[in-house]
Amino acid sequence: MAESPVPLLRAHARHAPWNARGLAAPAAALVDSAGVKPTNASARATPSARAVRFYVANGLLDRPEGAGTAATYGYRHLLQLLAIKIRQREGQTLDAIKAEMKETTGDALERRVAASLAPALSLQLDPVRKNTNPVASWRRISIADGMELHVRDDSPAASDDTVVALRDALRRQLGL
Repeated sequence: MAESPVPLLRAHARHAPWNARGLAAPAAALVDSAGVKPTNASARATPSARAVRFYVANGLLDRPEGAGTAATYGYRHLLQLLAIKIRQREGQTLDAIKAEMKETTGDALERRVAASLAPALSLQLDPVRKNTNPVASWRRISIADGMELHVRDDSPAASDDTVVALRDALRRQLGL
């Protein structure tokens, strides 16, 4: 059975608290990395600090701690923003998303977001030992169903930024 993506999503909580701009950046990166295809222009839009404030004002995101430039956002805000962008990309309106969010508990929200982002979160999964060299550690990065990229941890290409760029380039090349 595959490992749950929830603990991998929870690892992002260690980066909290964020300001509005800091909250928008990881949300955009995770949704884009997961390959969730947008259905319209508003869904395609990368969340911005302005969008975060709009979502708060319209009741889609919980109010942050503090106000103005001192406002800080936590892990629950990240989950909410991820859920908004995922559901928008699936074609839902903000009104429908708002109604769903009111009826969804924190655990259910976390599980739903983690399941949707599993491809992006899997970057952190599966260190594998190479048979010929038990010291070398490998990462398996899912590109598409049945396709993986393997990167040895001591490789110059092993940085997270490089791995993400490689994976995204391969997905673009394949038309995914």
